[in-house]
Amino acid sequence: MRKISILFILFVAVLNAQKLTSDELSIINGGNADTALPIYQTTNDHQHKTLLSISSEINPTDQSTAVLVKRMKESLLSTDGGVGIAAPQVGINRKVIWVQRFDKEGTPLEYFINPVIVWRSDLQNLGPEGDLSIPDFRDQFYRSKVIQLEYVDLKGQKYSEIIEGFTAVIFQHEIDHLFGILISDKKEKEKNDSYQKVDAYQKSNLNKR
Repeated sequence: MRKISILFILFVAVLNAQKLTSDELSIINGGNADTALPIYQTTNDHQHKTLLSISSEINPTDQSTAVLVKRMKESLLSTDGGVGIAAPQVGINRKVIWVQRFDKEGTPLEYFINPVIVWRSDLQNLGPEGDLSIPDFRDQFYRSKVIQLEYVDLKGQKYSEIIEGFTAVIFQHEIDHLFGILISDKKEKEKNDSYQKVDAYQKSNLNKR
């Protein structure tokens, strides 16, 4: 009985750890849930600090997560030709991204919760990149040609995919945002960057801050 009680306490603690903060809830649920969230810019000191912060995992089944996902899509659609967006770009340091799938028929937009790159190819391509949060900045970057991605959906269902080409570049760019890495200073930051093979949704590692 004592063992069950301890496990229950640990389970409750994990659930509490992953809860969105009051500030996050204020941003996500403020205003009309069908409208876009403003996209943060590096030209604003407060917003720049958020963009440089490391993101935590999010509970995929939380109702506010669904609202965040929906509003992030509206934010991306409000841009002129944006092909991806990460939650830090709308002021939420949580692991949620949207990516345009150029590797699929119709190039649909798709969301990914707690995405993790568990493998990337040594073979790389060099190509131009810009960023919705960095005005008037473009540069050339090397990215792995192929990646393996793990993630969950809004039901908590886990998936694994092999992705290549330009779509793989978008994923790597957006997941960099979750580590606080911006392309404007990527060349310096990537020296100390590391990607560990972890589960896309590990309850024991939620909300590391």
